[in-house]
Amino acid sequence: MEGKWLIADRDLNEREGLKWLLKSSSIPVTSILLSSNFQEFIVTFEKETPDIILLELDMISRENWPSFRELMQIYEPIVIVTSAEATFEKARLAIELQALELMIKPFSATKVKSTFQKAAKALDKRHVTKDAPHVYNDLSYEALFISEPAVLEDHKIAVFKIENNDNVGMLYSFLSDYPFRELHGIFPLSDRVVLLFKETCQNSKQQCQKAMRRWEDEFSDPLAVVVRNEKSPHISLNEKFLETQKMLELTYYHGYRQIIEFENTADLVHIDPFLTPPEQRAWVDMLVNNDIEGIKTWLYDEFVQLGDHYPDPGLVRIRLTSILAQIRRFMKTYDLDEQHSYEKEYRYIFHSILYDSVLYQSVQNLILFIQKIFLGADSSRQMVKQNPIERGISFIESNFSNHELKLEDVAKYVDRNPSYFSHLLLSKTGRSFTQILSGIRIKEAKRYLLETSKPVKEISYLTGYHNPNYFSRTFKEMVGVSPREFRLNKG
Repeated sequence: MEGKWLIADRDLNEREGLKWLLKSSSIPVTSILLSSNFQEFIVTFEKETPDIILLELDMISRENWPSFRELMQIYEPIVIVTSAEATFEKARLAIELQALELMIKPFSATKVKSTFQKAAKALDKRHVTKDAPHVYNDLSYEALFISEPAVLEDHKIAVFKIENNDNVGMLYSFLSDYPFRELHGIFPLSDRVVLLFKETCQNSKQQCQKAMRRWEDEFSDPLAVVVRNEKSPHISLNEKFLETQKMLELTYYHGYRQIIEFENTADLVHIDPFLTPPEQRAWVDMLVNNDIEGIKTWLYDEFVQLGDHYPDPGLVRIRLTSILAQIRRFMKTYDLDEQHSYEKEYRYIFHSILYDSVLYQSVQNLILFIQKIFLGADSSRQMVKQNPIERGISFIESNFSNHELKLEDVAKYVDRNPSYFSHLLLSKTGRSFTQILSGIRIKEAKRYLLETSKPVKEISYLTGYHNPNYFSRTFKEMVGVSPREFRLNKG
């Protein structure tokens, strides 16, 4: 069917280029109209009522948007929108208009021609079905979000979620063009598209699988699809939608490029989002010993090999940041946080943990980052290898729990005479070996008192003291209160 086109763009070259591409295509066109600004567009649109409009979104001000949207709803042209900004806001506006396509400048001729062909096909399809009723005029967006009485038909629901939210408009256009059978309606949202199939549809899952395969053949963005086929005429559409939302959370664990069919939703299990003191100690030991294999095993056991018990993704993200805090302390030990390349990558990993859509990606990024900081720590160690003070204090920090630790042990480790090393410690740090060791032990004791319920006697042994009474006396001398008072007063 021949159609009347209106191209509206503020850039003369863009307008003429789009017009030339349309004229040079094989698409039957009645006429091509041009507008250079929003006011001109409105006048031309109301006078000519074009079938298809190609409009630059950036020419519409916020004040003009409501009236423009109302005009589109009244006349219902086929809408193609363009923008120089590849932002979520532009995608949202395109979805609000139910635009056929959102094209981001600069255009490629191939993309433009493909979009023109899609618009022409949509016009032909509209012409064939122009006398048919609206396919889902008995349902509204509100039915998805507000619990209402169950509708007469027991709809089957499928949700397509795209990993890159910026391309949800493209997904909506693709699904709108796909030849689904017994489809009742399509509802685009900010990061997914909801499909409702009629109660009589027996193969909604198979149709969704084929649609997903075709999408993957044409586009690179991964999809995840959830299909709810269970008969449940007494459950509202809102309840069904919430169930699919819950199941889509599992993509965080399973990844994309798959379809999930379910009858019962999975209950997410609760986990402690923070590392326990023993777990913190395990991480300190693995980092100090450069135990990358131990770290891999810990992370895989904790986050990858979950079986059928899935924690709330939000709690998992917090737990990963708790691990990242231990890594941060390790970085500070070797001054890696002051080096731009490591600091930049640390921030990237933090962002990955917070926003990656798939858990495995965050875990792999974390492992690769740890391997890099181990190399950085090795370089740092080589630089301070000749500094006996730094090496000695590091040795004390790693062995403070040893009840038998003596100055001679540390001096032997740094290959210095005990008397000479004692002199070095005092002259460089202003503290004796005993003061340094006691400071480290009491600091660790304070952590145990605040973060655990272990008895004082056990804490004294864990921090390297033979005699609990001597530990309590030393603690009071250094802190000002007894261990029990410190715990009661929470520090």
